[in-house]
Amino acid sequence: MDWFQTIIIAIVEGLTEFLPVSSTGHMILAQGFLGVKSDDFVKAFTVIIQFGAILSVLVLYWKRFWQSWDFYRKLLIAFIPAAIIGFLASDFIDSLLENVWVVSAMLIIGGIFMLYVDKWFTYPEKDEPEMTDSKAFKIGLAQCIAMIPGVSRSMATIVGGMSQKFSRKTAAEFSFFLAVPTMAAASGYKLLKLLLKDESRQLLIDNINLLIIGNIVAFIVAMAAIKFFIGFLTKYGFKAFGYYRILAGLLILVLLYCGFHLEVI
Repeated sequence: MDWFQTIIIAIVEGLTEFLPVSSTGHMILAQGFLGVKSDDFVKAFTVIIQFGAILSVLVLYWKRFWQSWDFYRKLLIAFIPAAIIGFLASDFIDSLLENVWVVSAMLIIGGIFMLYVDKWFTYPEKDEPEMTDSKAFKIGLAQCIAMIPGVSRSMATIVGGMSQKFSRKTAAEFSFFLAVPTMAAASGYKLLKLLLKDESRQLLIDNINLLIIGNIVAFIVAMAAIKFFIGFLTKYGFKAFGYYRILAGLLILVLLYCGFHLEVI
């Protein structure tokens, strides 16, 4: 992987990680168009640059992360379902990740669903309910749906929040907060497995410059994407993202049908 491919993939990660459009689906498209083969370093790279995206949430919302221990308790409660299911079903989830057809189908199905989300779950920003332990847990259960590749963790958790009568903005912000422990745990676990292998560890050392620039780019782009998303979502809702997901899913299907080589990196 060269510098140009590194920057493009990092941009894609930063743009799509917190938007309800499936970062996995866009990574597949990016690696296909760039001609990036899925080797050990590429897999490690896509895991490690998620830490740059996570850092963007901590920087943008640093005051919220200092507000109270109750805030962390609710994040922990919301994180527990994904932690348990992810641990118990890791092999099955990995098998789904290898199936690009599943990703494209979920992009389309999720896109159709998002065309109607604003009609089903629309609540005013005033007089919102309190985030209770029960509501946090239910949002955490919704997050588990995103273990199916192509669903989008952001979409699942935001809709989960809106189903608990939170506004789009509040639901989106809680989705960002929940991404920190969820992504850190998932990425940290995968990184640990790579570091335990001598060959993988040496690959990371040999390509440390690419890892650094990838994290920097993902961090900067993710910050811009989060700011844009909150404003756009509050004003316009989900419909535009729904149409976009459908087009992205259809594009993957067309490329697969035409014999274009696509794989999950």
